[in-house]
Amino acid sequence: MRLTTRGRYAVTAMLDLALHAGEGPISLSDISRRQAISLSYLEQLFAKLRKNQLVASVRGPGGGYRLNRDDGAINVAEIIDAVNESVDATHCGGKGNCQGGEVCLTHDLWEQLSDHIRGFLGAVTLRELMVRQEVQAVGRRQDMRTREDVIKLSRDDDRL
Repeated sequence: MRLTTRGRYAVTAMLDLALHAGEGPISLSDISRRQAISLSYLEQLFAKLRKNQLVASVRGPGGGYRLNRDDGAINVAEIIDAVNESVDATHCGGKGNCQGGEVCLTHDLWEQLSDHIRGFLGAVTLRELMVRQEVQAVGRRQDMRTREDVIKLSRDDDRL
């Protein structure tokens, strides 16, 4: 089983959005800068997240995105599902046609693993991730780095 970049980036971007929710609507360019995720890729992800009502867009000056529900009511499995990602450990995509159209010897084992993973991810909310010390430490580091980059760009502009 492998969670692809799409699922990982969607969870990362949603966690970034949750961490900065108190600042008002968050632009995708800010998330892109902090998380080193391409802006065009974020636009694709957020179209799916918006379609699945996990985020809402705010138009106009100072616009961006905000969570559409409380951070304690959004779990990681929902985010992964919203971007059409799968956490299926079976080789057949859960269809049971693993071995020449029939169930293979270990199908049930991998199906149970998939269920456990899905249950684990379904039990973890954005709020639970946000309060973890390691997440807060990384968030502070990213914010500091972003502020330093903005200051450096401002100084470079002043020199021109």
